[in-house]
Amino acid sequence: MLLRASGEHDGKPHNLQRIVEDAAGSNTVPQTAPLLAYADAFVSGDAALLAARREELHAAVGAAALVDAAGIVAIFTAVVRIADGTGIPLEDFKIEASVELRAELGIDSYGAAASSSPESPERR
Repeated sequence: MLLRASGEHDGKPHNLQRIVEDAAGSNTVPQTAPLLAYADAFVSGDAALLAARREELHAAVGAAALVDAAGIVAIFTAVVRIADGTGIPLEDFKIEASVELRAELGIDSYGAAASSSPESPERR
C-alpha cells in the first residue's frame, strides 16, 4: 500500500501487478528485476543465491541503495514474522483500504492471508 500511496503522491502510477508477475515491464521503479531477485533470494534461505543476488544488485544500484534494500527487506521480514508469530490480524481499516489492491494482486489466496480475512474465525 505504501508504494501505491507514494506513487499517487508523486504523480507516478505504479503497476503493482509487477510485484507478483515479471518485473521487467515496470517503468516507475528503477532496477525492479535485480531488486525483486534480491528480495526473493533474501527470503529463500539459500545463502549462495543471496550472495549472488546481492552482488548483482550492488552492480546495478550501488552500495548505498543496496544497504537501503537490505534494510527494507530485513525490517519488512521482521515485522511480518512478529505479526504472524503473535497472531496479530490485519486491522479492519487496512482490510477496507486494501480490498482493491488485494484483489488485483491475488493476495487473499495466499495461505497467510486467511487469518486476516474478515470472515476468518480468528477475527471473530
